[in-house]
Amino acid sequence: MYRPIGPMLITMNALLGSLVVLASCVMLCNAQCYFIPMEGSPDNSLKECKDLGGVTYAMNSKWKNERCEECSCNPTGIDCCNTVAIPLGFSKMKCKILFNQKTCTYTVVEKKNPKKTCLVQQWVM
Repeated sequence: MYRPIGPMLITMNALLGSLVVLASCVMLCNAQCYFIPMEGSPDNSLKECKDLGGVTYAMNSKWKNERCEECSCNPTGIDCCNTVAIPLGFSKMKCKILFNQKTCTYTVVEKKNPKKTCLVQQWVM
């Protein structure tokens, strides 16, 4: 009796490859977040959070900071995560990166002619 093992093996390899890619993505995404624990004080209990610069935020509020990170204040502290895709796959000899603080975006342009954009093949968060 002949059992086709080839198609099943290909399916299993494809599934395993997909899981590895998904796990890598989850690890990379989580690596771009950080947590600032709540500082306990008797007069300020659970009403606001304070960031590393000393700026306070209302409990359960959300904001985007000067580094284009999305942050939120919750009872345990402040969670902040990067929201900007960073270009990696481009010619570093021919091109340079420009960052727009207002739109929180990167553009890759030619060094000799900054009006021309460069092809970017890879972006990471």
